Amino acid sequence: MIASFLPPESAQLTEATSIALIRSLERTDISTPLGASPIPTAYVRQGSGGTPVLLLHGFDSSVLEFRRLLPLLAAKHETWSVDLLGFGFTDRPVGIPFSPAAIKTHLYSFWKTLIARPVILVGASMGGAAAIDFALTYPDAVQKLVLIDSAGFASGPAIARFLFPPLGELATSFLRSPRVRRNVSFQAYYDSSFVSPDALLCGALHLRCPNWQQALIAFTKSGGYNFLTDKIAAINQPTLILWGDADKILGTQDAAKFQQAIAHSKLVWINHCGHVPHLEQPDVTAEQILAFSG
Repeated sequence: MIASFLPPESAQLTEATSIALIRSLERTDISTPLGASPIPTAYVRQGSGGTPVLLLHGFDSSVLEFRRLLPLLAAKHETWSVDLLGFGFTDRPVGIPFSPAAIKTHLYSFWKTLIARPVILVGASMGGAAAIDFALTYPDAVQKLVLIDSAGFASGPAIARFLFPPLGELATSFLRSPRVRRNVSFQAYYDSSFVSPDALLCGALHLRCPNWQQALIAFTKSGGYNFLTDKIAAINQPTLILWGDADKILGTQDAAKFQQAIAHSKLVWINHCGHVPHLEQPDVTAEQILAFSG
């Protein structure tokens, strides 16, 4: 059964992991200091036992990014994934700021409402930057940190400098183009056979949600996570850094930068893998996270 808040195109998914995750997607009202009304927030929860694991997706993405990894982690741990404010299938209320500060506030409210225990926080790409920001602000909420091909040293999305009226609308319309998104997908994977119709649909379903364009413009105009570089060394949590050795999106140089900056960190290269190890090599990624979780 597919939830009513999801676009009808969700029924066209074909991969078993995609279908299973979309069917387990829930949405609940989360009260935050950002506004008087609660924010309907999309998330998935699977598994039980162990330290809770919380997965944070990348830029212009959704919980579907973890369709292959989440069930592997849920076999040993209570595992959550949430659509960050302004992204995925979480509601985008008018009048709410879509910025890293607002994302962090909303994420803390989500954690406090539904989890309220220290977590192993896993962030992929931009989700890694969001995880770093959250861990630094709320250290008691994060027991361990996992960064997967993480943003943080890199500046915000390059498209941000073009997002001013009317080019804001033109730029996001460009991002909505199936051809453009297909080209980005080819860049994300080492093995191009992963760029399947199901994968492309997973990456585009959230574009059909109300206010997708406005929220994306607002986030990119905020500057994204380009303020983190000088703060990364303050991370105290044990940190696992996973990095595809053929990452064409962020490259590979930042992997060593994270390892050098974070005192209690370990870097593991995922061989023959691009920017999304959790999609391209989920078994290896899960094995490393489970071993790290203790």
